[in-house]
Amino acid sequence: MLVGTSVAVGVGDGIVWWRALAALVVALALQVGVNFANDLSDGLRGTDGLDRIGPRRLVGSGLASAGEVRWAAFVAFGVAGIAGLVLSLVVSPWLLIIGASAIAAAWLYTGGPKPYGYRGLGEVAVFVFFGLVATVGSAYVQTGRITGLALLAGSAVGLLACALLAVNNLRDIAGDTVSGKRTLAVRIGDRAARWLYVAFLDGALVLASLCALSRPWCLLVLGGGVVAGPAVRDVLGGAEGPRLIGVLAATARTQLVAGGLLALGLVLSA
Repeated sequence: MLVGTSVAVGVGDGIVWWRALAALVVALALQVGVNFANDLSDGLRGTDGLDRIGPRRLVGSGLASAGEVRWAAFVAFGVAGIAGLVLSLVVSPWLLIIGASAIAAAWLYTGGPKPYGYRGLGEVAVFVFFGLVATVGSAYVQTGRITGLALLAGSAVGLLACALLAVNNLRDIAGDTVSGKRTLAVRIGDRAARWLYVAFLDGALVLASLCALSRPWCLLVLGGGVVAGPAVRDVLGGAEGPRLIGVLAATARTQLVAGGLLALGLVLSA
């Protein structure tokens, strides 16, 4: 949302801040909703037991009932839907279709009869919805149009989000293999999954730096590589199990720093 709104700086009549806030509510509520929905579906399928390497899950560990988590997901999606409806009434009715697609993608990631997250397609959905849709959509609600700069920045954001999912799935290869969850990491194996993680991070920084062709200060985003360095070394060095929890945190910091620097570069160059 921050990157997409920054793309819109200097374009047209300027930033409409209530729209930016509404877009933030949609993005956060969808993020919360998909995590609750994922927790629910994985818990019901028995994917997340007490022997899970990562943080304990609500349903799988018995910290909350399936009904409670289901209602929490519904509330989060409802909040996203209300904020999205307001934006669609002001900007474009097409946003309703995009919003409905995002909620469906969130629910069907690990839910439904054939969850695509169990078939190695999680990274595709994350790239599309947490990258392109979130970033380009945040710019669109400000400018009313889709630009090449927004698509490029959105692709960089999407790859950063994919890196976060990739290291999470790398950590869970053993457990996911046993439970039948065929994530992309399970399908391609440990070694390839490690290089894929690096490719996501490097690709994100390269694409984001290309935004400098339009707005020169975007080269600031390369500072995110400093934060990513230790995580990359750990992953290529063979870190596994609990050690990858630290890599997950470092990847999230990289996502935050790189996104912040890209947004700053977009604003400074506008």
